[in-house]
Amino acid sequence: MSSDITYQLSSIIPFPFISQFARKIRIVPLLVLLASTVPVWVLTETIAPQVVRAYTARVDLAIDRLPDEGYETILRRAEAVARAAAQRSFDQDILVTDVSIIISVQSYGAIAPVLALDVSRQQWRTRPDTQRWAKYFKTARSLLLFEQIPTQIPTIEPATTTQ
Repeated sequence: MSSDITYQLSSIIPFPFISQFARKIRIVPLLVLLASTVPVWVLTETIAPQVVRAYTARVDLAIDRLPDEGYETILRRAEAVARAAAQRSFDQDILVTDVSIIISVQSYGAIAPVLALDVSRQQWRTRPDTQRWAKYFKTARSLLLFEQIPTQIPTIEPATTTQ
């Protein structure tokens, strides 16, 4: 079943003038569409700008107690570590508005938080002082066994082998 189909010309008489005019009609909406996107984008940004997504950086750090190190010395070391961590957090990401840092100390098997630093970028820019913004945990001294003098410091002796 094959049939020859003859296509009829449309009822519109093709004039060269009309075909040239039709091509221009198709180009004009395209140019209008392309030219209007930038002003529309500028208008929407001025009316409703995008929301800045800022957030808090949270850092938990642990430091080890050195032999014969006092509690005040470990606090100064914890403050220095917290200061460096806060500065690094603000420098690494411009969207960070607040920093929350907790410094824990390990001492002879005991672990306890010593200080917490919660500071905003504006506060840190105004006064980058760890002691000003830090909160110290009062019970850390006793939890880390600084109140007691260890009678015997646990040491690990290397195993000896006899041959």
